[in-house]
Amino acid sequence: MTLPVPEAPAAGAPAARAPIDSYAARAGVGVRRRRPGARFLLHAIVILIVVAWLVPTLGLFINSFRPAADVSGSGWWNSLFPPWNFTLDNYTHVLEQNNLGDAFINSLFITIPSTVIPIVVASFAAYAFAWMQFPFKNAIFVAIVALLVIPLQSTLIPVLRLLAGAGIAGEFLAVWLAHTGYGLPFAVFLLRNYMGGLPREVFESAAIDGASHSTAFFRLAIPMSVPVLASLAIFQFLFVWNDLLVSLIYIGPTRSENLPMTVVVSNLVSSLGGETHFLTAAAFLTMIRPLVVFLLLQRYFVRGITGGAVKG
Repeated sequence: MTLPVPEAPAAGAPAARAPIDSYAARAGVGVRRRRPGARFLLHAIVILIVVAWLVPTLGLFINSFRPAADVSGSGWWNSLFPPWNFTLDNYTHVLEQNNLGDAFINSLFITIPSTVIPIVVASFAAYAFAWMQFPFKNAIFVAIVALLVIPLQSTLIPVLRLLAGAGIAGEFLAVWLAHTGYGLPFAVFLLRNYMGGLPREVFESAAIDGASHSTAFFRLAIPMSVPVLASLAIFQFLFVWNDLLVSLIYIGPTRSENLPMTVVVSNLVSSLGGETHFLTAAAFLTMIRPLVVFLLLQRYFVRGITGGAVKG
């Protein structure tokens, strides 16, 4: 039995509907079309959520430029209308009088190595788990991922004693090693799942051409894993930058010159509890760096997270 060949439409005639529409109609399955009202409702909900998140940040930003009398006497929204009375004295005070400038540099010294080191180590480990064969590979990977369920607080005292015995407690190196250990399980899990989902044909072709594992790692795996590496960098950077407990425990009050911004700002809450205009300036200085990092890498964020979550 031969199927009839449909005639070609005449010149100027409207194009025929796609076959999938006719087949779906015959099967009784309607083709889903998004209604304009549903699209408008979705956009409205998203806009409301964005506004709800931005309003507190906007209020904090505006109050950080207002004098103490204005902050205590009226709401921040009153400053949107003239006469404006903005000043930089709040930022000058917290940077000079409360050593927030030095704490900002300390936060950079802590956060950048604590972000780079675990990503580098996890990249090598993830490639090995994804594309190399060695004894007990799956068991070791499961053991590393199982470390995610261990509460961070339960490790503070043992790790502190270990670092003190090594003579590095209170130094930047102690915090680097601590954050590397805390960040590795999630980093290995995310990178291994992503690298395991990369096209196998690419690595097989490279192996046929004589490429070693190091060549495949640096020339293939890393370039193709840029989205997940950027996503992981955002997560790790935000975790370390906003961390208070780890820096407070492993650096401690004995090396106050090495304390990051989170510890210094938390001390301002008690020493400057009534001077909220200074607290707003200090808080916004703390927020600037994570916002810049996220805005620079946000285009990779969704691709990296979704790829690392479902592949492997």
